Order: sequence, then structure tokens, then C-alpha cells
Amino acid sequence: MQVFKSIILLSKFSGLLIWCVLFLSACNNDNNVTPTPEEGSFLVSSTQVGTISKETVIQTASDTDVTLKIFAQSYVKNGVKTYRITYKTKNTDGAEITASGALIVPVTNQAASLISIQHGTISSDSEAPSNFGANSESASLGTLFGALGYIVAYPDYIGYGASKDYPHPYEHRASLASASLDMLRAVKEFLKNQNEIKWDEKLYIGGYSEGGYATMSLQKKIEEEASSEFNLRASSCGAGAYDKTAFMNEVVNNTTHGISNYNRLYLWVMLTYDRIYKIGKPSTYYFKEPFATQIGTLGTGYSITQSFNTILTDSFKKSLNDGTDKAFVDAVADNNVYNWKPKTPTRLYHGDKDPLVFYFNSVNAFNAMKKLGATNVELIPIPGGTHATSVTPFLLGTYTFFAGTK
Repeated sequence: MQVFKSIILLSKFSGLLIWCVLFLSACNNDNNVTPTPEEGSFLVSSTQVGTISKETVIQTASDTDVTLKIFAQSYVKNGVKTYRITYKTKNTDGAEITASGALIVPVTNQAASLISIQHGTISSDSEAPSNFGANSESASLGTLFGALGYIVAYPDYIGYGASKDYPHPYEHRASLASASLDMLRAVKEFLKNQNEIKWDEKLYIGGYSEGGYATMSLQKKIEEEASSEFNLRASSCGAGAYDKTAFMNEVVNNTTHGISNYNRLYLWVMLTYDRIYKIGKPSTYYFKEPFATQIGTLGTGYSITQSFNTILTDSFKKSLNDGTDKAFVDAVADNNVYNWKPKTPTRLYHGDKDPLVFYFNSVNAFNAMKKLGATNVELIPIPGGTHATSVTPFLLGTYTFFAGTK
């Protein structure tokens, strides 16, 4: 889910409180309580990349979008310093690896809140946030939010930056969440051991497209497993594919756009789940010929210029619809992140004409969360918005949302 500029992000508990939590957990043998990680166990290295002036940030925003130009001229208040962070996390197989991300620190003597921005789909390592390439979100969106006075964490995810030798687990809920959370833990360690910026210990999270899905996944993980580590104030999720089961059913059973770049992403999801969940089906199981042979050879590099459902075998579609392919059905369901009850104030932004990540993803999430009793969730539809045209309304809405929860 290609995005050109996406968006958006800990609380200290006393040593006594942490000790009490761990003690009670041990006494009660409560497996649902996750122990607080040992401090100093995530950050591997931090390297300053550069310094960017306030004027340069404004110019970059001005070159991007007329609305952002006006916004930047009105609200940008400082320059930023940029860093590349490497940290420890775990791959999808549980093996410990070194991952990376960008850290952007405002040049200011004012205490600053932290935003974790989960990036949208990228197609090359040059776009990874920690590389600060001209076409990366960190170089545009990240520096903009830093120049608004926020500390900005920008995880690369597994498969980019320091972990580029591993395949990216595209739209995989668990690893997107854990890589983003471990990046935040590393940033927390970095901030504790420096004096150039004071962090007010508030955390905000946001992202668009794959970043919206990653943000929702991160929010759920923080609330359920790491609430004692972070003072999470708000979450802004844009155009994410939260209801994977409904999304897959739509793509498999109905006529869609036939846009090659979009179909590549649907294919990427299928191949990723087949790999991570060790389903191990041959391409001929999923795809008709000549598509099976081409996909077997080229993978996501193969261009599909017709409705995605027309390249799928009838037997696969039947097994998905009647549930007999339990391995694939369960893999898809394991990546749903819409049917839970958030505690944090949450906004779901989505263009109601989005042809790539269908609008029903946010509608289904909103309805499911409200049904479970969530009181701080808002659905913000963008009338007539497509996947691309809804980015700027999402960014501006997110800034206002976060500023209102200070």
C-alpha cells in the first residue's frame, strides 16, 4: 500500500511499582502479565546523521503539497537533528536480530513528546527511514513533525536498513508490532542517556496504509503487554487493512481494479503468509497458469494487470470460502487487528473511495470496537478520498488530534 508521506509517538513507573507487578505476577503465576524488559537490553548503536534547519524543513514541505506549505509556514518552530538507531528485536522465527530506524530530535530547550510513526509500504531499502533518502518518509514527514517540536521515532521494520538481508514480513501483525515496540524501547534508552532534549514521557503513535495497520498492531501490543512502559496518549491510524479476513474474501471473490501496483501488494500478502506460517503450497495451488509459473519465478515482481480474483484457481477459492484450507484461513485470521477494545483515544482515518485498501476495513474496526464497549474510538471518513488523496487530510487531522490530547 504505497504511500508517499505517512504519519505518526513512553511512562516511567517507580522501581517499587515495577517490583510489585513482577512479584505479584510470580506469586499468581499469571501468564498474561508480560515482565518489564531489562533496561539497556535493546539499543545497540546510535549515529548522528545530520542537522536540518527550520527553513529547510519548511521548504521541503512546500515542495510537497500546497496545503502542507501553508501548514509548515504557520507551525514549524525549530530545526532538527537526525540519528540512525540500531536495536535488538526478534524475527518472525523468534531468532534475535539487529533492526534499525530513524530518530529525529527537535533542536529546542522545551520538553517534547515522542511520536512513533510507522511507515507505509516501500519498495526498496533506499526508502527505509534510517537511510533518510530523498524519497523516504523520515526525510519529509519525520522532519516536519520533528520541526513541530516532537521527538520522532521511525522504525524501518524487519527487511530494511540493518535487517535488509531478511525478507520483509509484509502486513504481518505480530512482527510489525514487535519491531516497532522494540524500536521504542531502544529510543527510550537513548533518551535516558543524553542531555540535548528533555522528553516529557508522553507517547503518540500513527501511520498510514501499512503504517496504519502497523500502528493499530503496535497499539494493541502496548496496551496488552507494555502499558507499564509507556504513557500512550493517542493513536492515529490511516487507511490500514485491519480486517484481513474480510479483505481477503473481497479480493478473492470479487472483481477489483486490475491495477498492477495494487495487485503486487495483494500477492505480497499471500506469499508472505504462506512463508511465515510454513504453509508451503506450490504456486500452482494458488494461481492458474501461466500466472503460477511467472509468480514462481518472479514473485512479487510479476505484473498482474487484471482483476486479482481471475488469476486464482477455483480450487483455492473454494477451499478458502468453505474453510477447508484451514492453514491459510487461520494465517489470515491471525493477522486481523480490528476486533478488540482499545483504551487509548484512537482515530481511524480512511478515504471512502479508496480502491486499494477498502474503506470497510476502518468501518468494520470502528463497529467492532464500539460493540466491545470502546468509548474513545472515532471513525473519520474522508469523503471522496482515494488512497493517495487522503494522506494530507490524515496528516493534518493527526496533528490536531495529538495536539488536543496534550
